[in-house]
Amino acid sequence: MKEYLATAVDVLDELGSREESGLSADEAAQRLAKDGPNKLDEEKKTPLWVRFFQQMADPMVIMLLVAAAISAITSAVQGEMDIAEVAIILFVVVINSVLGVVQEAKSEEALEALQQMSAAQSRVVRDGKTVHLPSSELVVGDVILLEAGDSVPADCRVLESASMKIEEAALTGESVPVEKHANAISLPAESDDVALGDRKNMCYMGSTVVYGRGRAVVAGTGMDTEMGKIAGALSEAKEELTPLQVKLAELSRILTIMVVIICAVVFVVDLVRHGSAMLAQPKLILDTFMVAVSLAVAAIPEGLVAVVTIVLSLGVTKMAKRQAIVRKLSAVETLGCTQIICSDKTGTLTQNKMTVVRHAAEDVEEHVRAMALCSDAKWDVEAGVAVGEPTEAALVADAAKEGQPKSDLDDEYRRIDEAPFDSGRKMMSVVCETPSDRIVQYTKGAPDEVLKRCTKIRQSDGVVELTDEMREEVLSQNKGMADDALRVLASAERAWDQVPSSNDAAFLEQDLTYLGLSGMIDPVRPEVGPAIKEAHEAGISTIMITGDHIDTAVAIAATLGIIDDRSEAITGAELDRMSDEEFDRNLERYGVYARVQPEHKTRIVEAWKARGQIVAMTGDGVNDAPSIKRADIGVGMGITGTDVTKNVADMVLADDNFATIIGAVEEGRRIYDNIRKFIQFLLSANLAEVFSVFIATVIGFTIFQPVQLLWINLITDLFPALALGMEDAEGDVMKRKPRNASDGVFAGGMGLDCVVQGLVITALVLASFFVGVYFDMGYIHIADMIAGNADEEGVTMAFITLSMVEIFHCFNMRSRRASLFTMKKQNKWLWAAALLALVLTVVVVEVDPLAQMFGFVPLPGEAMAWALVLAFLIIPLMEVYKAIMRRVEKDQS
Repeated sequence: MKEYLATAVDVLDELGSREESGLSADEAAQRLAKDGPNKLDEEKKTPLWVRFFQQMADPMVIMLLVAAAISAITSAVQGEMDIAEVAIILFVVVINSVLGVVQEAKSEEALEALQQMSAAQSRVVRDGKTVHLPSSELVVGDVILLEAGDSVPADCRVLESASMKIEEAALTGESVPVEKHANAISLPAESDDVALGDRKNMCYMGSTVVYGRGRAVVAGTGMDTEMGKIAGALSEAKEELTPLQVKLAELSRILTIMVVIICAVVFVVDLVRHGSAMLAQPKLILDTFMVAVSLAVAAIPEGLVAVVTIVLSLGVTKMAKRQAIVRKLSAVETLGCTQIICSDKTGTLTQNKMTVVRHAAEDVEEHVRAMALCSDAKWDVEAGVAVGEPTEAALVADAAKEGQPKSDLDDEYRRIDEAPFDSGRKMMSVVCETPSDRIVQYTKGAPDEVLKRCTKIRQSDGVVELTDEMREEVLSQNKGMADDALRVLASAERAWDQVPSSNDAAFLEQDLTYLGLSGMIDPVRPEVGPAIKEAHEAGISTIMITGDHIDTAVAIAATLGIIDDRSEAITGAELDRMSDEEFDRNLERYGVYARVQPEHKTRIVEAWKARGQIVAMTGDGVNDAPSIKRADIGVGMGITGTDVTKNVADMVLADDNFATIIGAVEEGRRIYDNIRKFIQFLLSANLAEVFSVFIATVIGFTIFQPVQLLWINLITDLFPALALGMEDAEGDVMKRKPRNASDGVFAGGMGLDCVVQGLVITALVLASFFVGVYFDMGYIHIADMIAGNADEEGVTMAFITLSMVEIFHCFNMRSRRASLFTMKKQNKWLWAAALLALVLTVVVVEVDPLAQMFGFVPLPGEAMAWALVLAFLIIPLMEVYKAIMRRVEKDQS
């Protein structure tokens, strides 16, 4: 049964309850046992240890663990106790997992916050008596009493309303409290349902009574409430991999396949070289296995997982300084490819604070005073803010701005009597004694209703009779404000010779003198307009989604430059009548969605995601939570946002500033650019290692041991890679279109760059090795090298060249295409990292215990000089390559 479409009597009959006596205690107990408590289901928490090991499910981490296992087995077979490789790998894996758990441990708090929004105690009519019960014990059919300040404990059908207004912004997005009534609602034309925000005879769990009082019957409890539907949507939403996580997983698979293929080729080469004798000699098999281990270590960028995690963590810290609190590391890079921002209006694009922005009155001072006196809101002198129902608070704040604080007015104009606001007549009147002992009545209300009761009008030269022409002018002013989506109220006054004998509204509200109009609106945040413009320049579209009336939404959106006209807006009811196919065809047409419900927001997000777009969803209310969780990047508001929204969001804006999102997007793009730079840096080095080991193996000699490669990958490469992650954003970062989420890590020619750079480094390393052999032997003879299996001086020189070429190469990678010598800013972190990597290289080669453990020998000065010169050549060679690629790409464009 749709309770809002039925009369109160029919609803009570359907629910088996009575307005005056409610349910009996026995009936309530039976229903409680059958339906369960009025609580939201609790989500099962994932144990901390499970979360820790879930972090290890990343393919790159699994490859690291496999490499550690192979290394440990090999050491055991050879009877060696060298655990350096295993220890280093396990250290990286543990640190990465701990960082992941720390950043993502609080995602299950959303449902807990939802539960906290339920009222703890409720006033319930049981057996004809009013009793106080825990809200969790409410059942369908219970009659509850509500008054200002109460939280609504369940979904209820209103039975009686005495000017009761309920704040539903967190659930519906409606910025103004909704006045409730007990009448049945008629279906709108061409619609089979009534939007949540228009169900004015219903009140919902999680909303708050801000004015008046009422009586209602419970129609839904626990998970059967609108709040329960949201909780269900949150629990069903699946966590998805971010674009970067997807691409790194692809990279892991590529590297795995490459390792398997190369190892198979090496085994076949050795089998051909040694023939069937290899199968009879365990040492040859072990040697081949060691080569395979070397290739696996060379192919896997062991430091990549750690560097990505650390750079994202540093990005989180930097974003926090810009008021963007990132709750999940993965959200940082997702921001960089955001293409659509679906934004809630109330509290996100606007200030969620009704404000008077326009007057139409001859005597503004008298009009503003009348509005403030005819309000129950108060002026907090110490805080400098109005306190009370939002509309009345706006009028009181307006009076204070005009130099008439309500605190002073209340002292000067003592209220003698009043006719409270009533939704039937849409007015309120107060009778006051002025400082000059005059008795004056002030009335405020809907302009058309107030105007009907006016016979005179105050003008600049005094009070005159209200003519038909003047009446038409007032109505025209009212229409002009309403067309601009302003909420309009009128004021009037009446002088009395003595205190009125009755406070009956019909007696008081006649023969009034019209004073003026006030137009108010929830104003836009001043910084939002420029932020939306910047987003557009960055190729990002902004879409407004709100529970407000469509006229209000269109006016706000047009002001912000989101849409140009009404044809680009649609209501939730219109959306319901659209099939998925029709909606998909018209998706790009709409920039504003008004009178929407939570499921509409999720549908909009899903539609854009189905187009392959990366979608961000912002909001502050409970009604935003499902779509925020479903979006690629969910953004909650830190000040006005509910705990529910903050807990499901990937990022929380500490200042509730829409412009902060755009700053976060810029930071996300910078971070992703830098991630690609250090991925290219690491992979080009790893390819060089693979090529070097493979060529040496095919020829028949050993160039590197696994532990030597592991030292370079985890120690020498790590710090320059981290420093590249600290590189400043390039100048055009917010002038480009968002990157396509389907683009792989190697998009834009990065794969070619890695291969070319890897081959160049390979050539330099092999050249260094042969120079080292020459210094050792005085000649180069492959047969002697094969017989010796390894030349320690050649290996040492090759190691130094490989280490130093990567140190020099990290400066090349400050920009993929710009010349190193044209970059104006310096990266101090890169210089420090290069120096540290240099020191570590010298230490492992020159400090005797370490050198012996790694298999290095002292080099003569001339050999060391050759190793450094060969390493330095990477800079001029890459400058030539960059120049060629700039020319090629310019010709292509």
